[in-house]
Amino acid sequence: MSTSKSAFWVPDRAEIIFVQYSPHVGAEMPDDHPMLVISTKAFAEKTGVVVGFPMTHSAQHADNPFAITAPGARGEIGYVLTHQPKSFDWRQRNARPHSWGTGHTKLLSVALKRFDTIFNICAP
Repeated sequence: MSTSKSAFWVPDRAEIIFVQYSPHVGAEMPDDHPMLVISTKAFAEKTGVVVGFPMTHSAQHADNPFAITAPGARGEIGYVLTHQPKSFDWRQRNARPHSWGTGHTKLLSVALKRFDTIFNICAP
């Protein structure tokens, strides 16, 4: 039995991935959505968990002070929701690479700064 390269994929920091958000309750976002990964690949490998900020294309977030605008490769606009960090079992929730790919270090830096202004976790 051959194993494909994708079987060895593990989510990495500053990567945008797809992950299944359902089941959900109340106002939580359902279904398959992108996520900007905060946690490291080593953490994901060891724990089976990925931590990140959910992303959406919903225009209702255009004026959300907690959302960071993330323009896509084809001009589409996404929003990184820095006020809703999530952690998921990435294997059980069918996580997989997103077409926007890896290396979003500038976007992650901006998102983490916004996160810190909300939760003030980096203060001494």
